Amino acid sequence: MNEVLARNNVHTAGNGPLLVYAHGFGCNQHMWDRITPAFAATHRQVLFDYVGSGRSQLSAYSAARYATLDGYAQDLIEVCEAVGKGERATVVAHSVSCSIALLAAAARPELFKDLILLGPNPCFVNEPPDYVGGFERADLEGLLALMDQNYLGWANYLAPVVAGAGGGESIAGELSSSFCSTDPVVARQFAAATFFADNRKDLERVKTRSLVLQHRHDTLAPIAVGRYLASHLPNCTLEVLDVAGHCAHMSHPEMVVSAMRRRLVA
Repeated sequence: MNEVLARNNVHTAGNGPLLVYAHGFGCNQHMWDRITPAFAATHRQVLFDYVGSGRSQLSAYSAARYATLDGYAQDLIEVCEAVGKGERATVVAHSVSCSIALLAAAARPELFKDLILLGPNPCFVNEPPDYVGGFERADLEGLLALMDQNYLGWANYLAPVVAGAGGGESIAGELSSSFCSTDPVVARQFAAATFFADNRKDLERVKTRSLVLQHRHDTLAPIAVGRYLASHLPNCTLEVLDVAGHCAHMSHPEMVVSAMRRRLVA
């Protein structure tokens, strides 16, 4: 247990029902700093960094384990086991962590009470005419090539795309700083695992109740993705946030807090 807590830089605060926050690609647990104060008096909140992200123990990184999202799902499972004390967790996940949380819940449903999924996308690659993931494969391959050629340029390009029109320069800057602080080799492998994952067939295995929070205008997760999840993910509720960008927990935290509160009392 202590090994996992140190490895994933786990921080726990408060008392009450268990909330576990899972950050997105290139990010870290501090991206939730605008959300956690709202639940400080009512919940036991757990924040962590995936191995290779934030202030996790980089020495624990394994290229074999983290070649796919399954390795990150194992991180989430082990964190929930370490902090759970027999209690099922509500996981609040952003972006690729939504797929990670779905994989974890499919593998170990007894650990999870609810999934709150902000900006999920189970497959980023378009497969016309039946699926719109948001990107052509060639575009994603070009993004990875840019990482290899000019890592800082890649970070400065991607951050405004993720922040979106609703994020502004401050959030884009925060994201860029986080991207740049991540080990480039780790980031490159995590990017490939993220952008080329296809977890659509895993959706039917998830029985845990889920709330999908879809940004209305989101380059990384088009509105069609939210509709796809609503029709293919069992026990799922879709709520569209009137937000431009991919990071409502940073740009419009009050909307995310309100949606979370409605779900937590339901």
